Amino acid sequence: MTNTLQPTDDRRYVLHRRITWIVTATIAWNLIEAVVAITAGAVASSAALIGFGLDSTIEVLSAAAVAWQFTRRDPERWEKRTLRVIAVAFFALAVYVAASSVSTLVNQVDVQQSMVGIVLTALSVVTMPFLSLAERRAGRELRSATAVADSRQTLICTYLSAAVLIGLVANSLYGWWWVDGIAGLVISGFAIREGVEAWRGDACATSVGMHLEEDHDDHPDPDHKH
Repeated sequence: MTNTLQPTDDRRYVLHRRITWIVTATIAWNLIEAVVAITAGAVASSAALIGFGLDSTIEVLSAAAVAWQFTRRDPERWEKRTLRVIAVAFFALAVYVAASSVSTLVNQVDVQQSMVGIVLTALSVVTMPFLSLAERRAGRELRSATAVADSRQTLICTYLSAAVLIGLVANSLYGWWWVDGIAGLVISGFAIREGVEAWRGDACATSVGMHLEEDHDDHPDPDHKH
């Protein structure tokens, strides 16, 4: 059962600060990720890695929009506008990943092995879910559609990281250059759906990670008092 009580002013302040710190950490990580991924992608002629780096810059845009919102005196007032920025970031991500994936599949790009890319995407797979979960929980308690939407984009960044990682490893071990292209097309579909929902302001829409958390919410701690 979801708690329907509004948070107190003190609790709202704590949640505002928490979300600000989370998106700041997300921005810092993605800036590092973008520089390393684009450089490694250029060296290895990897469209997937370069696309991954550009995705990180889009994630920075989304997180920066949320950070800006929560520095305002009345963050709720800017909710709809920030959601629109996040939606556009989703659409940009979907278009680029789809185009990059199709290009990789059609041109049969000869991607070189990239140990730097493998390590980077593996670190992203480990790191990003924690940032996404922390922001999603704080956003839900605060009832902030923008924080929840941004957490979804971070989760999609995790999916993309996993797809690129699988592609790099498969290419390195077996020469399966086409794996990350197919996975990228699937992730692009997720991004389009989330973009549409963010544009509509639908804070209740779920992705795979949301379903897992909702299943947990349906079985509350028996010691929790409502």
